[in-house]
Amino acid sequence: MLNKIIFPFLKGAAMGAANVIPGVSGGTIALITGIFERLINAIKSFDGTAFKLLLKGKLKEFAAYTDMFFLLYLFAGVFAAILSLARLLEYLFENHPIYVWAFFFGLVLASVWFVARTVRKWHAAAVISFLVGASIAISISVLTPAGEDRSFYYLFLCGVVAICSMILPGLSGSFVLVLMGNYQLVMIDAVNNFDLSILLPVGIGAVVGLIVFSRFLSWLMKRFPNSTIALLSGFILGSLGILWPWKTEITQTFGDKVKVIAYDWHLPEVNTEFVLALVFIILGIVSIAITEIWADKTQTEDY
Repeated sequence: MLNKIIFPFLKGAAMGAANVIPGVSGGTIALITGIFERLINAIKSFDGTAFKLLLKGKLKEFAAYTDMFFLLYLFAGVFAAILSLARLLEYLFENHPIYVWAFFFGLVLASVWFVARTVRKWHAAAVISFLVGASIAISISVLTPAGEDRSFYYLFLCGVVAICSMILPGLSGSFVLVLMGNYQLVMIDAVNNFDLSILLPVGIGAVVGLIVFSRFLSWLMKRFPNSTIALLSGFILGSLGILWPWKTEITQTFGDKVKVIAYDWHLPEVNTEFVLALVFIILGIVSIAITEIWADKTQTEDY
């Protein structure tokens, strides 16, 4: 019972905390805690068969087919973390940004190793996939934001890309919306005014993207497991630039909110602050090591 309720909730809480952090994806946490493939398979199970079971009132079979309780406990943890940690992280980022970034830099740095080591065979395709993943993530972090576009098809594409980036380790959905030029339009204006002409195509894109992309990822994990994990490892490695503690944020104002659109990186000065930041990097690495030990012990029981 503990493994079926508490552990999914705690892993969901970790994912929720990651989603609060600028530039960090909950998919990264799902991957390093050993539930990424299960999450993808659960999402893709909402198909015609699931719909028929629901219509026939076979709720028990529907819950088993879709791994419903796992999803419920997981997303309960996600929302609990977002509600409880948002203000704390906001305070920490305002008052101790370098130490917070340092901790998460160490956390994600260690994640690259622990995820990459699950690749059973580093053949040429896996190495290329790793490099491609890293290159894509790095490119996204240095892109110049595009201009606003209200066309239906572009809004649909925004929904698809945003939801896919939220699932993928190393990519932030809100950051991608900034790069596509529609963050203010979608997340500020449309949400505040409940503008269905904007929200509807984005929502349709998000649903279609989630269903199609989860199936695609599941297929990749089964058909090309080594290359897929290598690709995801590359995404995580490429996201380290966003987490580098010593940087200046380049921001843009969206209504009453200020959003980071790029970064100006620099090397640190060797002082007390630098030493403390190294300590937090080590703490981040240790945290992932502990998480991996926990995941190794519980992953089999979770299933």
